Amino acid sequence: MLLVRQLFGSSSNSWVRALIIFVLAWAVLVYVFVLKLTNTQAGGQGQAGGQGLGLGGQSFGSASLGGVGDNELNTRRINQAMQLLEHTKQRNEELKLLIDELMSEQLDKQSALKLIQRLEQDAASKGAGNDGLLVDDTLFEVVPADSDMERGLEAAAALDVAPQQLPSQLLSGVAGVEPSLEYELTRRRVQTNVAEIWNYFSSELGKIRKSLGTGNSDLEESIQQVLLQGAEHKRSLLSDMEQLRRVDGYEAWRHKEATELSDLVQRRLHHLQNPSDCANARKLVCKLNKGCGYGCQLHHVVYCFIVAYATERTLILKSRGWRYHKGGWEEVFRPVSNSCHDAGTANAYNWPGKPNTQVLVLPIIDSLMPRPPYLPLAVPEDLAPRLKRLHGDPIVWWVGQFLKYLLRPQTSTRDFLNSGMRNLGWQRPIVGVHVRRTDKVGTEAAFHGIEEYMTHVEDYYRTLEINGTSVVRRIFLASDDARVIEEARKKYPQYRIVGDPEVARMAAVSTRYTDTALNGIILDIHLLSMSDYLVCTFSSQVCRVAYEIMQTMYPNAADRFKSLDDIYYYGGQNPHNRRAVIAHKPRSHEDLQLKVGDLVSVAGNHWDGNSKGKNTRTNQGGLFPSFKVVDKVETAKLPVYSGV
Repeated sequence: MLLVRQLFGSSSNSWVRALIIFVLAWAVLVYVFVLKLTNTQAGGQGQAGGQGLGLGGQSFGSASLGGVGDNELNTRRINQAMQLLEHTKQRNEELKLLIDELMSEQLDKQSALKLIQRLEQDAASKGAGNDGLLVDDTLFEVVPADSDMERGLEAAAALDVAPQQLPSQLLSGVAGVEPSLEYELTRRRVQTNVAEIWNYFSSELGKIRKSLGTGNSDLEESIQQVLLQGAEHKRSLLSDMEQLRRVDGYEAWRHKEATELSDLVQRRLHHLQNPSDCANARKLVCKLNKGCGYGCQLHHVVYCFIVAYATERTLILKSRGWRYHKGGWEEVFRPVSNSCHDAGTANAYNWPGKPNTQVLVLPIIDSLMPRPPYLPLAVPEDLAPRLKRLHGDPIVWWVGQFLKYLLRPQTSTRDFLNSGMRNLGWQRPIVGVHVRRTDKVGTEAAFHGIEEYMTHVEDYYRTLEINGTSVVRRIFLASDDARVIEEARKKYPQYRIVGDPEVARMAAVSTRYTDTALNGIILDIHLLSMSDYLVCTFSSQVCRVAYEIMQTMYPNAADRFKSLDDIYYYGGQNPHNRRAVIAHKPRSHEDLQLKVGDLVSVAGNHWDGNSKGKNTRTNQGGLFPSFKVVDKVETAKLPVYSGV
């Protein structure tokens, strides 16, 4: 390898270097080929000899048995030879391309290094990493259940091999090889548009079927068959897109980049929260007891933490008398600081204060005036280029990092979570389903029957099994209505439904603000976030929190959800803008007119191929095809915490 590197370091005699590489590579391959055949032949002869001795003097057995043994041995030899020849063919093509590039003097240093890395990897016969969850003990410090066999089963089925025979390099790629931003954006856009085109056609065909009068049973049956075939086609395309992600050679980079980005943010938060001189440090005071539920209060603390990060102030969380636990946050989760726990004796001033104000008190996000540009949905300007390439929804990743730091459990909480997982029998593959009822329905959200949730659960498992694999179908069902769990178990006996009706009963409004109920909601969110896929309503903050935490467990889990109502949003956020990439001519008076480059402030997705929003250029509101726009990642200039 040193010789190869030295050869690439010079710009002269390109054809000589190419010829040397070509001859050496072929010599190595021929040597390996002969060695393998020689070993196989020797092994076969030894085995035959052993069989002869085992027969106690009966020479080498009957002629027929000997013939069968020879056939099997020859078959093995041929198979090994074909495998080696195929490998040789692949390397030959690569070397031919290399020679062409060298002869035309177009080989750059990056291409050379990539070839060297591949040759080194083949020589070492080692893969890098795997396609499972990111191992991260900081989030709740609970060791995940069984490794995510979903991805192994899917890949094995696609390659027609047993899961344990999967080459690790197919699942992980080569360390140091990175995708372009354009590739990652395009790959994710194709996956999103597959879902959007299915939303459109299934919705339109459904409308046609409903409009049919009596006596059209044949046409109705034809439409039903088109829907069934279309759904299968959609699942096949999504499965192919997932397989493309695994085998495109960039998975090692995705895992590495996700780990490094998360570690960077966690170091910055730790530095911010543990100043060397607490007495003189600038601080931001946040009062936990916002008048809302647990998920809403978590989002309130995250908002405070984002402002603290942006203003370089240590967050002081006031939580005594917390409505969920009177002892305060620190008895459930670790303190947000190891060394700076109170505001001190300095005078406290309300937002916005001045840059030199030592102690600043923050109101709830709805009352914040003036509103700074770094509120969600903005991400840090210095991290944005990396996040755009890595993640399908950078703001969800960004919020997830604050939850990762905040939700570090005390020992008693960690033990409770471990015990809860064991008692429920939680294991993968599993779909997390959250059904919000009670006070939410009729005020902030519409009623959705369990059948609607299970339609998407069924679709997820059918996609998982598209290539003929078979898995145990499990769901983790969380709700604030115990009757939902009982109903699901009666209607769907073919599923293993994991859930605790008692936890659901404690989540009712009358008993919600108790220690028992707090433990239940913490467990629910934890298990929802660790599920392979989420089916829920994003109008519920509990589901959005679970989705945000899920982002800390994968390089990119932006598409691991199905919301029955809202798109993702952060309460009190700045406008959610999308940019038109395809012009749109209105189909009716309800539609927006779009020109390429127009910014659309999005209000929601109707999940029928259309979204609703307002064109900021024309100030017109209306519908537009969802596939004609892409998210505009908002950024804000924030401290970079140099040296951390």
